[in-house]
Amino acid sequence: MASAVAAKVPIPAKEQCVALLAVDPGDRRALHRLGDLLVADGKLTEARAALAEAVDLYPDDPVSLVTLARLLIEAKDLEHARGHLLHALEVDPQCRAAHAGLSFVLAELGDMAQAAAHRRVAFQGRCVIPGQYRGRQPPVTVLKLISTSGGNLRTEGLLSDCVFHTHLVATEFYDATTILPPHQLILNAIGDADVAEAALSGARALLNRTSAPVINAPSAVATTSRLAIARRLAGLPGVVTPNIARLPRESLVSADAPSRLPAEGFRFPLLLRTPGFHGGEHFLKVETTGALADVVSQLPGSDLYVIEFLDGRSADGKIRKYRVMMVDGELYPLHVAIADDAIAGHTNADQWKIHYFSADMTDRPEHRAEDAAFLLDMHDVLGRRAMTALQAIQKTLGLDYGGIDFGLSEAGEVLVFEANATMAIFPPGEDPRWDYRRPAVERVLGAVRRMLIDRAAQEQPMAVGRKICQGANA
Repeated sequence: MASAVAAKVPIPAKEQCVALLAVDPGDRRALHRLGDLLVADGKLTEARAALAEAVDLYPDDPVSLVTLARLLIEAKDLEHARGHLLHALEVDPQCRAAHAGLSFVLAELGDMAQAAAHRRVAFQGRCVIPGQYRGRQPPVTVLKLISTSGGNLRTEGLLSDCVFHTHLVATEFYDATTILPPHQLILNAIGDADVAEAALSGARALLNRTSAPVINAPSAVATTSRLAIARRLAGLPGVVTPNIARLPRESLVSADAPSRLPAEGFRFPLLLRTPGFHGGEHFLKVETTGALADVVSQLPGSDLYVIEFLDGRSADGKIRKYRVMMVDGELYPLHVAIADDAIAGHTNADQWKIHYFSADMTDRPEHRAEDAAFLLDMHDVLGRRAMTALQAIQKTLGLDYGGIDFGLSEAGEVLVFEANATMAIFPPGEDPRWDYRRPAVERVLGAVRRMLIDRAAQEQPMAVGRKICQGANA
């Protein structure tokens, strides 16, 4: 199995792994390296297969268990990830990496108390976690600031370990006694202001101890909670933001909640969302006052967001959600996801909650053609009013990196669904139907890599040239 997976790894990494596995098919280090290389190449399914083989061969090896669990967490397979992590702790109760993994899993599952307990074991007194570097030239050294409570930017495809030597810093546990490794750049990957207040505070304290350039200043990210974004953008010309309130759970199940919400400007249907989650988790629509208590009971968290429902349905009955990325002062189209619940057989009640992976794109060539047109010329597709609004949003947020998810009103206004620093860029799968997307995705990834390289060069001009940046995925 390992040799079959290795066939998809680029040379020379392929040759190294194949040679090692040919001599010893059960070489743990080769299997782990193979998994790392496949992750760097965006082949997550194959990476999970390689690491699953390592776990089959070495079921009591904490490194194999934790490494596989990390990929399962990214795939949202939380129960299997938890099982591997718990077994790792049975083998080694002090395995910090297993405690760290469980802290993320339990937080995703809504068990905040247990997540916090594992988080303390994992990071207290060890908030700097060194990464690996496998490049042949001097690296760009990066401190990647993270929140252990979640809400971090996923940087796969951005921080190649052939170019960047990255150290993670869990900033909730940073203090003045922490020794920072040498670095040329700081990437603040803490992106969710709703759950990362302590991490952002620690990040600000850390910045007092360094003069390195910073991508996404913590002060800029701190003002991007869903509530703050709605209020900050509400007055911009051509921008429509929803009415949002963050309310205690108890107030939403009280007897007067159905009457009090309309008095505060909310009308049914409305949306309820647990702060700190992305990708549609813990995000539900409430159609009527009578359904309010039942929907609240399905969501975790002591507080919930109440959000006005902005109906993004177009005149043709389709729902379109556009994503534009903000990188170093420029706007880049990433995709338009299109859903059509008017076609035969579409009865999905969650069709309003549109994401590219769940939209009607794979089997709808006309939708892919519309997506392609957007990627080719978003100015023409969106129109001047929307483009002016998006530029105003970018200027207002002041982020070096971020994204905007939005719809369009009939008048060409931008209906803001989300705008923050957590939006990841996922390369399209190998299916040739997605070939049209590859140049646009690579343009955005290339822009991010250039920004990282250029900012790092401000600290040490001898760091790394543009040529290495362009070859980061080679």
